[in-house]
Amino acid sequence: MDGPALAALLTGLALAVAVAGTIVPVLPGSVLGILALLEWALFGGSGAGGWIVFAIGTTFFAAGMAASYVLTGRKLAARGVPSGSVVIAAVAAIVGLFVAPVVGPIVGFVVGLLGSEWARTRDLRAASSSSFAALKAVGLGRLVEFACAAVAVTVWVVGAWLYFSNR
Repeated sequence: MDGPALAALLTGLALAVAVAGTIVPVLPGSVLGILALLEWALFGGSGAGGWIVFAIGTTFFAAGMAASYVLTGRKLAARGVPSGSVVIAAVAAIVGLFVAPVVGPIVGFVVGLLGSEWARTRDLRAASSSSFAALKAVGLGRLVEFACAAVAVTVWVVGAWLYFSNR
């Protein structure tokens, strides 16, 4: 296997993990995708085409991350969920990662969010309502980031296909 083929294989594997990481919280997401595209531009042997793929793909990855944060933050603010509750939920997700590696982060986030909202509002119904709204906001942000990551990977696939078909 020559250098460009090995670079394409490693880039493809890293991009697959990156796209999955936009949904599964324990995997690296868009940042890994940007690094994978940089690896392709540096070692893929495609010259200017690799840098064009890197620029376009990085734009999509960055847009997905930014949209995820903005959409999530805006929805949480509109619902009145304080950032402290989300921070407590994130800490509980990290603890959940070590307690139950596969489902722990998700369960930890949900339980941490519900617990912090319950402690804040002293009303289980209001806490569950705001927690559900927060989970929907996070889910929407993840979905948008996933879509942008999928477009970025598609750009790389087209770039790699063009490179290898003209080689």
